[in-house]
Amino acid sequence: MTVSDLDSIKDILYTDFDDFWSYNIFKSELENENSKYIVAKLNNEIIGFGGIWQVIDEAHITNIVTKKNFRNLGIGSLLLENLINICKNSNKINSITLEVNEDNVIAQKLYEKFDFKVIGKRKNYYNGKAAIIMTLYFNY
Repeated sequence: MTVSDLDSIKDILYTDFDDFWSYNIFKSELENENSKYIVAKLNNEIIGFGGIWQVIDEAHITNIVTKKNFRNLGIGSLLLENLINICKNSNKINSITLEVNEDNVIAQKLYEKFDFKVIGKRKNYYNGKAAIIMTLYFNY
């Protein structure tokens, strides 16, 4: 994902995706050398994106988002699978961790499908809701 990709969805970022980050915060993420973001496109239209931070030998999934009218079509799975492959192919990353809202059962099931395990909980992480911490460990 590039800044020009972000610019192409700037006007629909909050309405068609989720209002998790402002445009400026997201732009700074794309400019961070420790971040990697990918996009899912259909007919040159961005319909999803996901990102990771890499810190030494660990990755942290920052987000996986599918455009609202393209949800439940497997796009989140494709994004997650590609993020996992990026991490595995680096040969430097030993694990991937993420936080997911305790109410987001659909996302939790997605991560479980890819062998992420629950390792903890953060209270009041999402506006009063707890975050479930999940990790995928690589066995090289």
